Amino acid sequence: MFKILFEKLKEAFASVLPVALIVVALSFTPLVDFSTKELITFIISAIFLVAGIGLFNLGADLAMTPMGEQVGSGLTKSRKLQLLVSVCFVMGVLITIAEPDLAVLAEQVKNAVEPTLLIVTIGVGVGLFLLLSILKIVFKKDLSAIIIFFYMVLFMLGMLMISFGKETFVPLAFDSGGVTTGPITVPFIMALGVGVAGAIGGKHASENSFGLIALCSVGPILALMGLVLASKGDLTYELSVASYSIDASLGANFIPAVLKVMKEVAIALGLIVAFFLVLQFVALKLSKSKLLQIGFGICYTFIGLVVFLTAVAVGFMPVGFQLGRELAEMPRVLVASGFVIGMVVVLAEPAVHVLNKQVEEITDGLVTKRSMLIALSVGVGISIGLSMLRIIIGFPIIYYLIPGYFLSLGLSFFVPKLYTAIAFDSGGVASGPLTSSFILPLAIGACSVIHDGGDSILSYAFGIVAMVAMTPLITIQVLGFKAIFSKWIKNRMMMRRIQDADDEQIIDFV
Repeated sequence: MFKILFEKLKEAFASVLPVALIVVALSFTPLVDFSTKELITFIISAIFLVAGIGLFNLGADLAMTPMGEQVGSGLTKSRKLQLLVSVCFVMGVLITIAEPDLAVLAEQVKNAVEPTLLIVTIGVGVGLFLLLSILKIVFKKDLSAIIIFFYMVLFMLGMLMISFGKETFVPLAFDSGGVTTGPITVPFIMALGVGVAGAIGGKHASENSFGLIALCSVGPILALMGLVLASKGDLTYELSVASYSIDASLGANFIPAVLKVMKEVAIALGLIVAFFLVLQFVALKLSKSKLLQIGFGICYTFIGLVVFLTAVAVGFMPVGFQLGRELAEMPRVLVASGFVIGMVVVLAEPAVHVLNKQVEEITDGLVTKRSMLIALSVGVGISIGLSMLRIIIGFPIIYYLIPGYFLSLGLSFFVPKLYTAIAFDSGGVASGPLTSSFILPLAIGACSVIHDGGDSILSYAFGIVAMVAMTPLITIQVLGFKAIFSKWIKNRMMMRRIQDADDEQIIDFV
């Protein structure tokens, strides 16, 4: 166990270190002016963030992944479709409520939307689309057609929000799709898909197990758009600079802040555990050893979440916000910094390395881990750089999202379905914990200086998570197209050599 924990801590250290080094390096330049207190708090928070992510990831491996597999395979084998989809809906809602990335996002928009309402609405969206994803596997439906249909619906709803004067909430809606598929949701949903596809079997079982994350990223966007359109009156946003202060969670405020986090995490995980225990007694009947493993995993998840969310609130969000405010005075530096930070953030995400290895194995080396890593790194760097440029100029996020998604959906017609499924799944992988806890506050800080605050922050700062989540959709499919095209060229050349060799042969008739 300690060996596995050590590996998880190493992965978390590699995830946090690049961003921490950039912040510390910038603090020694004339570009930013951090106080000693801010710098020390940030460094200590980075250490605790490593511990939190490491413990949390270990807990996800011990609890969330096995729970997903057991629920998926166990209920599928029961041959009770209604029970399977009902359970998947409830688990989708509960897992989303416990998602730390979503809690960080909700905290940053609490002045516009009540956090509990936001989280529950997004949870319902995930639950409904997890249900839809399971039906896709059971009835073996084409993912590309479903994705294209729902993204067309998304863009129509986005246009409707603009016509109703609620366009400021479009970036937040698309961000919700990126943060929902975070470190607690992804292992569970992917394991659930593997469990259901494996139990059903069939020629394309491995291919059918992909695509759940893609569909579950659509659900929150639709749900939040529906909430905004159904709301009466004007929804407004007002920036609370005090909530990004380094002193907001220090000193006398530290213990109350930690207790608040512990209470929220205990409620979220408690709901998951209670529902899973009901399933255990009614349908699953797992062994005591498996239940003990899941129990330990839940404990690790609880401790990791508390440490992670506390470190984010104390150090990373305030420093990210302050860094954005100071870099905003130099627009070119802001765009360049966004590009560099984007590159190192995606390089450091442990889930990205798992994805790269998975793609290399599935494609039999046609797409290498190195090419994947470079493509994702440059792509995410460009997306954050473009997001910073959008903050400076000030134009709707839809000008980026519509061309980007049309390109990614267009590519789905020219690459194998497996590449499309992996690409759309990987959007949630790229937008990891550091995106919502550091990059989003950085964008909010920059926008608060460049614009007048208020609704302009919702319009221009939010949407950056959606940009990060959109990048893999394009890069992975482009790599897939390149790999297939290279293979076709290679086969053509091989056939030509064979034909040339045959032309030179002399055949004797005896």
